[in-house]
Amino acid sequence: MSLEEKDKTNVRIVFLGAAGVGKTALIQRFLKDTFEPKHRRTVEELHSKEYEVGGVKVNINIMDTSGSYSFPAMRRLSIQNSDAFALVYAVNDPASLEAVKRLRDEILEVKEDKYMPIVVIGNKIDRQHERQVSSEDVVSTVELDWNNSFVEASAKEDINVRQVFRELLQQANLPSWLSPTLCHRRETFPKGKDKMPKMNKTNSCLLS
Repeated sequence: MSLEEKDKTNVRIVFLGAAGVGKTALIQRFLKDTFEPKHRRTVEELHSKEYEVGGVKVNINIMDTSGSYSFPAMRRLSIQNSDAFALVYAVNDPASLEAVKRLRDEILEVKEDKYMPIVVIGNKIDRQHERQVSSEDVVSTVELDWNNSFVEASAKEDINVRQVFRELLQQANLPSWLSPTLCHRRETFPKGKDKMPKMNKTNSCLLS
């Protein structure tokens, strides 16, 4: 194996959830810092970004899947080939939370491992007046019963979107300082106050 291959870290994240919960919106907010209010039907799309931090290349592949149950074989293949899982529901749609429960069971079945890196995301918290799912109930189930991570977010208002990806990358065994969500913040720290590993021009985040 070449030195270049050794220094490259790959992680594949799949977003799963019912139709219309905002999977694509969360991904687009993270990658492009944009929000498209009109829902469009997704079958399957793979997004890839490469970062270089501290001399280590990190390739992040993000799979955006269909919310339809018309593609079970495609969904199972996405699960089989992924390292970490984002299970998205909408806080104004209780049925979408039930879908998350079914999807988690499918992940554990396909991967044959009950300790998979899973982050459950309650999206659309900007619609508080429409909320039908209690965060207290969900956090109790997800963190205590399932032993998974839970984040509430809003792709529309850009609330906790970076936190979602930080959790996913950390659970996929990438050190937190490799997280692209932290790179810009670290570069803006005043000199002498950054306790994280030092970064110079050659070690800054490179997007390709």
